[in-house]
Amino acid sequence: MSQLEQRVISPSRGLKGDIVVPGDKSISHRAIMFASLAEGTSRIRGLLRGEDCMSTLAAFRQMGVQVKEAGDCLLIEGRGIRGLQEPGDVIDCGNSGTTMRLMSGILAAQPFFSVLTGDRYLRQRPMGRILTPLLGMGAEISGRENGTKAPLAIRGGMLRAGEYHSPVSSAQVKSAVLLAGMQVEGETRVFEPHLSRDHSERMLRCFGVDIRSFEGGASVCGPVILKGRDIDVPGDISSAAFFMVAALITPGSELLLKNVGVNPTRSGIIDILQQMGGQITLLNQRELSGEPVADLLVKYSPLRGIEIGGDLVPRAIDEFPVVSVAAVFAEGETLIREAKELRVKETDRIAAVCDTLGKIGGLVEPLEDGMRIQGTGTLHGGLVNSFGDHRIAMSMAVAAQAATGAITIADTGCTATSFPNFWDLLEQVNH
Repeated sequence: MSQLEQRVISPSRGLKGDIVVPGDKSISHRAIMFASLAEGTSRIRGLLRGEDCMSTLAAFRQMGVQVKEAGDCLLIEGRGIRGLQEPGDVIDCGNSGTTMRLMSGILAAQPFFSVLTGDRYLRQRPMGRILTPLLGMGAEISGRENGTKAPLAIRGGMLRAGEYHSPVSSAQVKSAVLLAGMQVEGETRVFEPHLSRDHSERMLRCFGVDIRSFEGGASVCGPVILKGRDIDVPGDISSAAFFMVAALITPGSELLLKNVGVNPTRSGIIDILQQMGGQITLLNQRELSGEPVADLLVKYSPLRGIEIGGDLVPRAIDEFPVVSVAAVFAEGETLIREAKELRVKETDRIAAVCDTLGKIGGLVEPLEDGMRIQGTGTLHGGLVNSFGDHRIAMSMAVAAQAATGAITIADTGCTATSFPNFWDLLEQVNH
């Protein structure tokens, strides 16, 4: 499908059914990376086959990692933490910030030269936040605009362990530093203002790494050895969020979302929607490969506006575009603060949300670090642009479910980066 293709989404009369969302994108990236760095074979089930994760897989193939399909599983023959080969060409990270930022941490300590680039959107995203701590460990990395933009040229080599106090709560920053630190002698510690998602720490433990979590951060003593193992990837809560909000705002809806990861560092979206009055029930709670998982029963609910800030923000940072849609259909005002991170995602998501919702009747005021949204209970049809951001595109499709007219969304091919079958599932639950 052309990335610039547009779709017309009509209002729904209710969403019903049981669905399984794709595997978690963050966990899928890490499963590929850690399996490639492990000794022995890893079998990965439930891997997200979106474009972002395929960029990560292609990168490790360029460095000599063997990958085989085995039914619904992916078999990865790990090369060990010192077994990667120098890539013969530039590594293309596509649209994936996770690939570029975490790979920078891995490659900074590898004994070879590499270059990371990406599509036109990724090349505009800030990389200085990961380069600062890596350069402090002795890394040799250069890039456009004084090293703040890709392409990034990395001359890998011996680094030194250290301590980094991150000014932002970012799993990508924390992971990049830990992935560099686990390859060097000594203890590397990362501190952050609020706890960010901890998928790296959980999965590294599954691969046998002694990684420590403490209040305010995490640490690892290197060098480490990773051992290949079987990994089950749960459904992505960020993908489930679109169907959660769609069901909550569309009268007559009831959805069961199966096998969704509910890691407490990621489940802020559930807390936010429940605080707004949403009926969301966690069923069949269990654990898969170190990650908590549940089935989510979601029913249409009258919502109310709330204030969102503090430690809820990093636990729901990717879900704020669709939270904004829920806020439009809530009674009263919703205030989102301390979310300046939204300005450096695939696009400036504060500006994008204000633009798209504003064009279809939403009352959204941009703030430097968030948004003020007046609940009007309604949106009308119209034409909006995704700005090449998959979460903006899908959020507008959710808005269309409860709007008074059809919404035309331009540039919808970007949804393939994280949710390749989104449009099929949306059609499946519409009756």
